[in-house]
Amino acid sequence: MRRLVLLLALVLAGAAPAAAHRETTHSLPPLPHGWPRTLQIGLTDSPGGAAALRASAPFGFRYQYLAGGVNTGSGWATWNPNGTFASMYVRDSWAHHVIPVLTYYMLLQSNPTGTDEATTDLAHLHSPAVMRAYWSDVRLLFHRIGGSKPVVVHVEPDFWGYLEQASRNDDAATVPGAVHFAQEWVRLRNQLAPNAILAYHMSGWGTKHDIVYEKPPDSTVRAYAARSARFYRSLHAHFDIAFEDYSDRDAGFYDKIEGNPNTWFKAADFHRHLFYGATFVRLAGLRMVPWQIPLGNTVMRAMDNTWGHYQDNRVQWLLGADWRKHLGAYVRAGYAGFLFGGGADGTTCACDAQQDGETNPAPIDGNTRASLSADDDGGYFRSRVRAYYGHGALALPK
Repeated sequence: MRRLVLLLALVLAGAAPAAAHRETTHSLPPLPHGWPRTLQIGLTDSPGGAAALRASAPFGFRYQYLAGGVNTGSGWATWNPNGTFASMYVRDSWAHHVIPVLTYYMLLQSNPTGTDEATTDLAHLHSPAVMRAYWSDVRLLFHRIGGSKPVVVHVEPDFWGYLEQASRNDDAATVPGAVHFAQEWVRLRNQLAPNAILAYHMSGWGTKHDIVYEKPPDSTVRAYAARSARFYRSLHAHFDIAFEDYSDRDAGFYDKIEGNPNTWFKAADFHRHLFYGATFVRLAGLRMVPWQIPLGNTVMRAMDNTWGHYQDNRVQWLLGADWRKHLGAYVRAGYAGFLFGGGADGTTCACDAQQDGETNPAPIDGNTRASLSADDDGGYFRSRVRAYYGHGALALPK
């Protein structure tokens, strides 16, 4: 899924970040019922893949998109008869002790098609015919995933950001249908599948700002995060947890394919990301999970910035040599899990998506380690996940 942002003038680009912000844990929101008590790592994973996933590392989550539109004849409910795609994915996950995460991404791809994503999403929200089909599809989903074990339903990434941009003063009530939409999700979950953990999607760019490009000081980061929290609270619908975008493509992919060299994170960028999330957690009353985190690295020789082998440094920051320091800071700030996986074809995969086996091209920029496996990232991600669990998963504050 493409991450859309509004690139503003970089008037704050030269501002230096304030000293590192320290979040205490005594006032963190409660964890959702059924959520693990330790920090779990998740990965995008195809149907039938739970056993292999757990054999490679003791992952706690796996996730899958439900997409295709509610009135197109090709939505998720048609992938197997009568919506059994969802129930099979969930049961396969449960059988192998993995919590399934279903990213429900149906509104945009419904008919009629539109021009840009924001306009299309809002038009569909305001169409009685589309919404009748939509709520019927949601009911089917909840019927298929009901049970005694947890399943996370991640509701409409990007959509909430478009709603916030369309609102006045970050007030969802100023967008017709927005409050009802949120509350209906909660009502149907409570009625049909109370085991489901509902995940709201917090898009920081819904404020019409993006800290990745603006690089603002902490005072501005705090103000932006407060706006994101204010919009969520204006929905008057209690979700269980929040997801957010870290970046949906490797920085090398953005640079080489999209001509955008500005998504690389330095220490100050990681600080701003953490501070934004910590502020939202505190003000919105929801723990946070970064989702669709890119899988590239700058360590393995396989990462030569060619198709499927693009570099990034988020895996290294979170799971590399300083993992305990960095993940510990996120845990104390209210983060409750990390879900990895590229959001576009050609991004790096922790699998052999390119079917090119083990690759060890000439090093670039000091990435001298030989591949550990045929995975397109050189096997780095799965090796670091195994190391994380081998040292003992971090406990989440209650």
